[in-house]
Amino acid sequence: MALQGQSNFDHGSDEKIGVLITNLGTPIAPTKRALRVYLKQFLSDSRVVEIPKLVWWFILNGIILNTRPSKSAELYASVWTERGSPLRWHTEDQANAITQRLQTELGEASASRVIVKYAMRYGQPSIGEQMQSLQEAGATKVVVLPLYPQYASSTTGSTFDALSEYLCSARWLPELRFIANYHDNPAYIRACAAQIKQHWEKNGRAEKLLFSFHGLPKFHMEKGDPYHCHCHKTVRLIIAELGIEAEQTITTFQSRFGRTEWLKPYTDETLKGLPSQGVKSLDVFCPGFSADCLETLEEIAGENREYFIEAGGTEYHYIPALNSTEPHIAALTEIVQSNLQEWLRLEPRDARLCKHQAQIKKDNYPA
Repeated sequence: MALQGQSNFDHGSDEKIGVLITNLGTPIAPTKRALRVYLKQFLSDSRVVEIPKLVWWFILNGIILNTRPSKSAELYASVWTERGSPLRWHTEDQANAITQRLQTELGEASASRVIVKYAMRYGQPSIGEQMQSLQEAGATKVVVLPLYPQYASSTTGSTFDALSEYLCSARWLPELRFIANYHDNPAYIRACAAQIKQHWEKNGRAEKLLFSFHGLPKFHMEKGDPYHCHCHKTVRLIIAELGIEAEQTITTFQSRFGRTEWLKPYTDETLKGLPSQGVKSLDVFCPGFSADCLETLEEIAGENREYFIEAGGTEYHYIPALNSTEPHIAALTEIVQSNLQEWLRLEPRDARLCKHQAQIKKDNYPA
């Protein structure tokens, strides 16, 4: 395996601190070919699909990759914009906004030492590519923040796998801080509550507020994955921040597939049943999604709205994800800064010494 890292490293270069925010990923285009590439990478991850590899290989390559890409391409096309995939450009905007906020809060001198980039677990730009880019820019210390507030093996754990794969081939390993979750971070909770309050101020309140999280197979929880607990704690804290009663809310889990039992209650089934229980108006918010994407825009704002209305509901309001709202960027920046403080207090390496080392290298190992 070829070693990676600072391929254009110069001993006289300035020492930097890297920040890498990551999200799930997206195809490069809403086409069948692009979806086949994306789905193959995504569904080949053993953290995502825990089925014996040989059995799953035949299912994936013999059935799924021959049937699903076409349908998925149509769904992606329905949410695609001039800037491309919503998830990608929202994440890019978040990286840029964090950079700007760090410049304001840290001052020019300290902020100039910090480089913020974004990466996708599946698709482009990849985690390995962006880690190498950070090191080539002089980053010897890196904070990695997966934008999954609630930890799950299939998301945060998989992100660490991709990071580890890069590090196994890196010549110079950076000092590393990996943020596993922030489901109960006060600034994140305030950002969620602010997003909901802003919607209420503009549109009024519905009878119920439904929190929908991405689902997981139930056996993940039974094997010790804390995701289910993290989701419910997030909801409890948001409810407290909003100052409302728990009875005014519902917590559900979306996006299940396959025959195995997933975390319950299911979002789609709940929406189909609420009107018959007398709930005619509904606000829906997805605290686990840091940015709007196919699942929030097509599934929750579109498909699930139809379920509720067809079942007899009259008003259905999807509250957008946190995206690049000021409270969300403030929260993400606070999380990043809490991991930068000690590093920022350290003096960068002596450039004069490094230039001296560079001269020694040049004298002893001329090109």
